[in-house]
This record gives sequence, C-alpha cells and structure tokens, in this order.
Amino acid sequence: MTRDIKEILKTYWGYDDFRSLQEEIIRSVLDGKDTLALMPTGGGKSLTYQVSGLAMEGVCLVVTPLIALMKDQVEDLKNRQIPAEAIYTGMRRDRVESIINKCIYDTVKFLYVSPERLYSERFREKLRLMNVCLITVDEAHCISQWGYDFRPPYLRIAEVREFFPGVATLALTATATPEVVEDIQKQLHFSTPNVLSKSFRRENISYVIRDTEAKPLELFNILSKVQGGAIVYVRTRLKASSIAAFLNKSGIKSDFYHAGLSSAQRARRQEAWKSGKVPVVVATNAFGMGIDKADVRVVVHYDVPDSPEAYFQEAGRAGRDGKRAYAVLLSSRAALGGLKKRIDDAFPPKDYILRVYEALANYYQLGEGEGQGRAFEFNLKLFARNFKLNEARVMSAISILEVAGFLGYTTDINSRSRVMFTVLRDRLYEFETGDPLLERLMVLLMRNYAGIFVQDAYVDEGFLADQLDVTRKVLYDAFISLAKRKIIRYVPGDVKPYIVYYQPRLPLSYITIGREAYENRKELFVTKIGAMARYIRDDETCRQLLLMEYFGQKEDKPCGICDVCIGKKKRLHREERKSLEERILQVLARQNTNIRELVHQLGEDKEVVVEQIRKLLDEGKIQYVSTLELGLTEKS
Repeated sequence: MTRDIKEILKTYWGYDDFRSLQEEIIRSVLDGKDTLALMPTGGGKSLTYQVSGLAMEGVCLVVTPLIALMKDQVEDLKNRQIPAEAIYTGMRRDRVESIINKCIYDTVKFLYVSPERLYSERFREKLRLMNVCLITVDEAHCISQWGYDFRPPYLRIAEVREFFPGVATLALTATATPEVVEDIQKQLHFSTPNVLSKSFRRENISYVIRDTEAKPLELFNILSKVQGGAIVYVRTRLKASSIAAFLNKSGIKSDFYHAGLSSAQRARRQEAWKSGKVPVVVATNAFGMGIDKADVRVVVHYDVPDSPEAYFQEAGRAGRDGKRAYAVLLSSRAALGGLKKRIDDAFPPKDYILRVYEALANYYQLGEGEGQGRAFEFNLKLFARNFKLNEARVMSAISILEVAGFLGYTTDINSRSRVMFTVLRDRLYEFETGDPLLERLMVLLMRNYAGIFVQDAYVDEGFLADQLDVTRKVLYDAFISLAKRKIIRYVPGDVKPYIVYYQPRLPLSYITIGREAYENRKELFVTKIGAMARYIRDDETCRQLLLMEYFGQKEDKPCGICDVCIGKKKRLHREERKSLEERILQVLARQNTNIRELVHQLGEDKEVVVEQIRKLLDEGKIQYVSTLELGLTEKS
C-alpha cells in the first residue's frame, strides 16, 4: 500500500506541488519500473527518491559516493522527523551493527551507503534480511566506463539487485551522454529501458568564453562586476590558495577549498561562503556534489575542465534561484596547447603504473600475498616525494589500478573524534553549565569511555547523537561548548584518504593492465578533451545548443544570452545601423528633407532614426540647412 505523494510532499517539505519531471519520476518508480532520471544540477533529484521511499513500505537503499553528501542528507531527513542513517568505512562495528539491525526491523526509512560498502560480504548478508523497497543510485554516471567519473565499486550494485527481485531501481544523474545513458541501464540490469529526462537548457545562465593571456586580471574584472556568490574552479590545490590570496590582496574577499583541508576547515569555509560572509570560494573539483547555494551569480573556470560533463555540472551551480547568472571559462592559447600534457598525465605509460604499484607495496611494507581487504592511510605528497614520483601521475596510476581491480583510493574512511576530560572527576560538580544537554553528554561520556580522564578516548559521534536524540550538528556544538569551558579537549574526526587493497600484493609479472582499464579509457579521455577544445574554439554556434547537442538533446532555438549570441546581436546591430546610415545619406543626396518626412520615408522607429541623424551630424556628414530641414555637407 502506498501513501499519497502530494500529501507526503506537503507534510515533510511544505510544498504544494512538484517541480517539472519530479512527479513523473516518482510515479514511474511506484509503478515498479526501473527508472533512469536525467535532471540538471539543482533540479531536485533527491526529492524523487525521498518521496518515493516514504510512499512505500520498507527501507530505501541509497548508494552515493560522498560521505559529506550522505551526512547532509541524513541530517536533513532527521530534521524533518524522517528516520535515516548512513554507513561508511571507519565507523565502530557496534554502531554499524546497531544501524543494520534498525534497518532489518524497519525502524529506518533511508539507508545511505557508499559504493565501497557493497564489497563487504558481511554487509551483503545483512542486506538480504532487510525489506528493501527501492534501490537508488545517485551520481549514476559513475557506473559507466563511458562516463567522466567511472568508479568500479558501482558495478556491485547489479549484484545487490539480485537479492531483491521485483524491487525497482532509480538511477539519478545530472550529466549523461547517449552512450552513458545506454550503459547505465545495461550495467544496472534494467528490465526495460526507461529514461525520463528534463531539458538541460538553463535559460538564465549566460555561458561565456574569455580568451586571455592575463587570467588573474580577467578574473578580477569579472568578480568586480558581478555581485553575489561566486565559485572559481581551478585544477590544483596550490593554485586554489594562491588565487584566493591574490583576490584578497586585490580587495575581493575570498577563501580556498580543496580535499587537503580537514573536515572542520572544509565545513567552516563552506558555511562562510553559503552565509555570504565570504562571497568567493576558489576551489578544486572537491567543491562539488552536494554544494547547494541558490544565489551563485557566477562560476568561473580558471582552467579548462577535462570534459563537457564536468564543465556542465560545475557551471550548473550558478543561478539555481532562476535569476541571471554567468558561467565563464577562461581560455588561452597556452591552455589549449597544454591539453596534450593533460592526456599524458592522466594515462602515464604502463611501466610507470607498475612502478607506482611496487612503490605502494614497499611504502606499506607489504610482502607478496599480503594486504587484501586492508586500508592504509595515504599521504600523496609524502609518498611522491619519497619515491621521486609526480603527484598527478601517481593519482592517475592509482585510478587505473583501481579500474583494473587491484587496489583503490577512497576518502570513505572517517577517523573518529577524540575527547579527554581536562578536569578531575571530583571537580566536575563545580561546573554549572546551565544546559541539560551538556550535563547528559558528560554523563554519557563517563559511562561509555573508560580512562577518558587520563587519556584521549576515541568516541563514536553517531552513537552519542542517537543516545542523546540529537543531530550530529547539535552534538558537535555541545562538544565545542564544553571545550570552550575548558572541561574537555575535543579533536573532531576527519575524513582522510586511504589506499584499499582489493587483492593481495602480487608479483609484477602477474599484474596485467587490460585494454578496458587503459586503452579504451584513454581513447575516451582524448575524445572528451577534444570535445572541450571544440566547445571553446566554436565562436559561431550558441554555447547552450553546443552543450545540449553533446548530451543528445537537439534544439534549434539559441539562448540569446551567451557570448556567441550576444556577439551576433552586436554584429547585426552594427550592420543594421550601417544600412540605415546609407539610406539616410541616399535620401538627402536626392534633396534636402524635413526630419519628419525623412522618418516617414525610411519607415523605421522615430527614436532609432533620430539617434542615427545625431550621429551623422556629429560626424559632419549631414547638416541643418534650415530649422527642421537636413541636407548633406559639402564634403559628403
């Protein structure tokens, strides 16, 4: 039995009606149909599976790639009084078991997991016991090797589907070419092809290419003119910090964001940007999925992205409020010329990849036959320096080794927070917090963590939040409050990068990098880089139409607001003005003419003709021969 979806929408979100395509997607899922939904960034994808899940009995399983995104979604659902949980690597076993049991006994409505979790045989066994009503695959392009962000763990989803015959799968993405659309359905074992798509056209976004060799100056000019929130995308962490420093020095308040920052730093900087305290954030692509701010007025790509998919998704973070916004890509001859090096960096020679594999094993002191299923903290900078390797090429080699099935790179491992009481147990009674929550938290810490008065205790914030019946955010604020009172020392947990071995260390002679992992992907990468280069170089076709065509949506109507469309309007305007000027001169060459009569003869708008007359008078090509009568000057 299903609940009324309009009632669900009103009860939990306060909306009277759905956005375009949302209701169609939900009804398709409720009819038991496997569904691939293509919706542009900011189109309200999450609501489609959340309403669908609430309308059905059982647990909605959501596979999503980012911990931060999971936590945000879970927090939002809990705030709406909807039971939701997330499971990711690094959580305490008893905490994971508790969540799984709640799912088995139907006390959780939404269970978020990372794709890597699907490798766990123990999790898969427990999953079989759950009453799963819907499988949702977020960022579904990651399952396709034709996509721009292929992740091998996504391939496990098809295996999980076999546990739940008759249960529909909802795949969601904002960017997919026709090839990717077909491949997603194939990889997820859709019973029948079923694609619901919304036009990728963004009527309010003006796409602009700026060809310049002075990028810092051009960036300053853009940000000086466009008021409101802004994102500047760059390719490297170093560039993010240096450009942010340049902008601050130039009087534009900004900050930088990348994966090398701690979780707390990233959270603070994201919040400062979302609140408007810092209007500009200079970021790598780590500032991506889950970033939601309605009033971003401009997104600037300081560097050329690797693919139209990445460009479209990042540019699409502008103008979600429906007001005019700009997506500006800074290009140059040097930037276009450097695209070949980017291909070489993304696909280093196979002997280089083997060298990285060997170096990693030595770095972690793994013997042959060891390491399977183990995760090791990974410091890229230190590793590259120790083995005299290029950082970008190391990451590319690891990515290829992941596709080949040997090992992988993940940030889906959360180091737990640490807490220690800085006052003696007996002195705790002297502290008057005046806050019942703080009192309950201190009691809970003392009961559950032995030795917390003499050394740091690793605490499970999910467990504590559940026991106190508060959100993670409220718990975090409580910890900060106790730390400020000097009652505890609190070190927040952090998400760190890890290398995970899918297989034991093998002799190099056993390592084969097949065509699917290397040659096919390299060819695809070259194609996407080429598509970006063509997009930049084409100064005749509407940019909106170019992007839509790439994603298989053909339309004829130009956007009218991109740099190409505006350039054509200006050229047309100049041509029309030139034609009008010549006609005025022709009339006056025949005889001197009254202004009113001249307007009548030309059949044009009075103001336009008068404006052109003024211009010709200023240029000395015509003159007043009487009060209202015009004629040519002698030199004309």
